[in-house]
Amino acid sequence: MTTATVPQRIMMEGRFVRVEPLEPAKHTPSLWDAVKGPENDGLWTYLFDGPFRDAASFEQAIARKSATADPLFFAIVDRAAGRATGYASFMRIEPAHGVVEVGGILFTPLLQRTAGATEAMCLMARHVFEDLHYRRYEWKCDALNEPSRRAALRLGFKYEGTFRQHMIVKGKNRDTAWYSMLDTEWPARKAAFERWLAPANFDEEGRQIRSLGD
Repeated sequence: MTTATVPQRIMMEGRFVRVEPLEPAKHTPSLWDAVKGPENDGLWTYLFDGPFRDAASFEQAIARKSATADPLFFAIVDRAAGRATGYASFMRIEPAHGVVEVGGILFTPLLQRTAGATEAMCLMARHVFEDLHYRRYEWKCDALNEPSRRAALRLGFKYEGTFRQHMIVKGKNRDTAWYSMLDTEWPARKAAFERWLAPANFDEEGRQIRSLGD
């Protein structure tokens, strides 16, 4: 059995996005521009921090995230615009067991429902299975977070159950829905991602022709 490797701060290149180590000076300004304002408070409902009322507190949060190794945060950078439009992390990293989770995900309105959002998740999964040799890739979310639950299934994770009264987050109970993808499942998932991301699957206005589920 191949031993899994601890994730490092590396760059993952795609056609739509680049996933790169989160750096406060480089990524904070564009991220703040995309999330500031009360109209974006909903982005933080199921995350462990936020919403942020001023740039300084947001900068401090990004600085804390960039300094940790577990979770290990990456910015999601729109290649065409040259700006960060979200972030995600590898977390609960257990190389001895070959298990790692993707979490702490923030997709700003600029990233939501784009090909780049899907590509970012594909790049991270590919890195986990093909470069780092993990056996199990996990996705967890608040059981009330229906968009996250749909995203997990769309991306090829399998629902495994709900841990009741698992956490208290921002003073409220959280039941946690658990999902996973295994190394044996990755080849089929990878093929689906590649078919969906292929240029031929998008029309002249950038709209998908076939869904990832198809």
